[in-house]
Amino acid sequence: MVFLTILLFSYLQMSQQIQKTTANSKEMISNPRLIPVHGTLNIVRNQNVTLSCHSDSGSPPVRYTLFKHNQKVSTLNRPDLTPSLFNLTINSANDVGEYKCKAENNISSGGKYSNSLNFTLLVFFFTEPVSKPMLSSPTAQAKKGQNVTLSCLSENGSLPITYIFFRGRQSISPPVKMQKREAAVIFLFINSSSDFGPYKCRAENSVHNNTKYSNSFNFTLAEERSHSQPLIISLGLILLLCVIGFALAIPFFIIPSYKAKKFKSTMSPTGFTSTTNAEESEDYVIYAEIEPVKTEEYINFSAIRREDGKAEERACATIYSKAIFRD
Repeated sequence: MVFLTILLFSYLQMSQQIQKTTANSKEMISNPRLIPVHGTLNIVRNQNVTLSCHSDSGSPPVRYTLFKHNQKVSTLNRPDLTPSLFNLTINSANDVGEYKCKAENNISSGGKYSNSLNFTLLVFFFTEPVSKPMLSSPTAQAKKGQNVTLSCLSENGSLPITYIFFRGRQSISPPVKMQKREAAVIFLFINSSSDFGPYKCRAENSVHNNTKYSNSFNFTLAEERSHSQPLIISLGLILLLCVIGFALAIPFFIIPSYKAKKFKSTMSPTGFTSTTNAEESEDYVIYAEIEPVKTEEYINFSAIRREDGKAEERACATIYSKAIFRD
């Protein structure tokens, strides 16, 4: 009996020792460290960043939780003491911080918190890059001895924008800084064939490494008009007007004059007036005879009508009409 009591007491002591040893092997988690992976806290809008949360000591597994302004953002579980990586996107000024992370394991109560971290939003990086400029001229054709202009404009990009003009690879203008959304303009004189181009312009603003070039532009040689062309055109117009005038004169002057001459040629020498051939479409002939009745007062008209070539004649009544003759 005594032996059993001693054996039970020894077993209890051994169990307590084992429990104490097991408890001592589980280590509480240490305070984690929160750092940016890329090593900088200076960021721009819409930039992606990665934060690392890591405890140097403590018994795994470990649960890491990221907070922004004391509000939980994300939680990650790690089976060992390797760091947990949290990916973020900075969309606005509210996303710059304050950030903290908490680490906890199975034997810690409440967990341990890291240092706080805040990003710095670089406002001057919000400058909009310039777009590809457009190089143009009011006239695409030119000739030697002519003054021309070139305009260069970038439709997008934060002001001010600086423009430089080139012919080939050589700069032909000093930098032109525009404070408004207006085109930079230069004036050129076409003196030789090399002055026809090619031309380019360059646009840039405060955004670094964002220089843009336009497409190349060339003037084409304008064809010189011959001095004889206006004379030929004038003569052609005059000839056309003459033809139109002649065409209009035919029904009003030429045809009536022709009929009058033809009618006059049909008068007989015996004092009769005939209209036999005056109008071919007519189917009758009229003859008129003039006889004096009283000197210097009346004349007697006697008309004879002949139809369809018939031999019979019809004498009409004698018609008297007063006529006054003057010397």
